[in-house]
Formats: sequence, structure tokens, C-alpha cells
Amino acid sequence: MATLGIPQNTIEVLQKYRFNFQKKFGQNFLIDTHVLEKIMDAAEITKEDCVVEIGPGIGTMTQYLAERAKEVVAVEIDKNLIPILQDTLQEYDNVTIINDDILRVDINRLVQEKNNGRPVKIVANLPYYITTPIIMGLFENHVPLKSITVMVQKEVADRIRVGPGTKDYGALSLAVQYYAKPEIVANVPPNCFIPRPGVGSAVIRLTCHETCPVSVRDEKFMFSMIRAAFNQRRKTLLNGLSNAGELGLSKEKIREALDKMNLPPTIRGEELTLEQFAALADILL
Repeated sequence: MATLGIPQNTIEVLQKYRFNFQKKFGQNFLIDTHVLEKIMDAAEITKEDCVVEIGPGIGTMTQYLAERAKEVVAVEIDKNLIPILQDTLQEYDNVTIINDDILRVDINRLVQEKNNGRPVKIVANLPYYITTPIIMGLFENHVPLKSITVMVQKEVADRIRVGPGTKDYGALSLAVQYYAKPEIVANVPPNCFIPRPGVGSAVIRLTCHETCPVSVRDEKFMFSMIRAAFNQRRKTLLNGLSNAGELGLSKEKIREALDKMNLPPTIRGEELTLEQFAALADILL
């Protein structure tokens, strides 16, 4: 089978099947072999690995994964791509194609069935509009993971890895850093895709922590608190948390907790580190 990372091979497949790109699925297919190699190197795929690929498209990256991994499970939402995938991946007997929405798939069960519950690696070229729910879903559902290596919008990659006090710092940065160590592996310009997206992309690798860097009594409560702190960025942390009805916290209680931590009542959420959010959650719980 011809390598799909080469643009003319991708175009041939798309023409053969008269494939129409679906805007609602945010489809941009990678057509650059150098970038594909970089993703493989970053994900460190070996013959020991079971890989879950989200959004295989026409199977471009899936071919690379199948060559290197023990097993690949490719989850594709667009039913029009299934016959194409069956064609482009027919040479590989270690690939399972699932036609479903990744947000509806029970990945824990999948990992149990395909890898006896042992940690898997996630590799994906993610549609921009759904990056955050996918990454957060994997972490919050405690899927057994070694790493997540994903192509995302450059802006999202920047947001994931920054620290307190920067304009990009937010709930996503804190959540990802609680579960994993993020590093940007490559910046990818729009001309590496068909069709060309309007923005630059980046490959980011999230290496999952064996133990979380901070301990907190109730991580769900901490993340509800973090979300409330950033929902109204311009407000002080005191106002942001007291306005969040679902937390049920009075201004008085929050003020006391901040006081206990020697933090001023005027402080904003974006100034707190992950450790401080964890400490505050434990006091307020």
C-alpha cells in the first residue's frame, strides 16, 4: 500500500472515493512524512505497545503506527471514512477500526479488552473544536495511559504547558499538569495538511505521571473550583468561587481560607499554582 504521508497518494485515495471533507468533524489530513516521523519518535511506539488512535481519517498515521506497534485501535466518527480505512489498512492484521464518537466510547473497557487493562498510548491528530473534552475525558475517567501524543492547534499547545501569571494559563493548563508532563515536540505549519487549516498546529506529548505531583483529598472538587476560578477570569478568586452556585461556598468561608494561606482577598485564579489550588480545596472541603 502506498504511503499516505505523500500528498499525491492522499489525493488519489480522496478522488477514488470522491470523499468530501466534513467541516463539522474538523477534518484536516496530514500530508508530511517528516511530521509523521516526528510524531512516531515522540510517542516512542514499540512492538510492546497497544495504541489507541483518535480520528485516523484515511489511515495516514495509522499505517505508521501499525508498522511499529503491537496493536492499533483506530476510532473514527465519520462513517464515510470506514470503507477508505478498510482499503488503506487492509495489509495490516493488527488494526481494529471502530466507527464511533471517542467521547462516547468506554475507553477503559477497550483497554481491558485489547490490552488486559495495561496502560496504552494515545496518538491523534485532533479536531480543534473538541481537543479539550477529549484530553480531559481521558484523564478524568482515569484511563490507564502511558502517554498522549497529539496534534493540536498551536494556541492550545501553548495553553497546556504554561504556568501561573500568563494570559494563556487556565483550567486546561492546571488539569493537564496535574495528570501529566507536557512538552511541545514540533510546530507544524498549515501547508502540512489537506485542506489547509487557517491556523498553525503543534504536536504535544503528555507523559502521564505515575503519581500526581500534588495530593488533594477530592480532585473532583478541586477541578470544579479551578473551573469556577477561570470562568470569570477578570474577577477575583473570592468572587469567582462565591458566584459558583454548584460549590456552595460563602464569601466568608473563602476569605478565611485565603487568609489561612496568607493570600490577599484580591488575588485572581490565574496567580495560583496547582499546589495552592490543591491546598485551598482541602481547606474549603
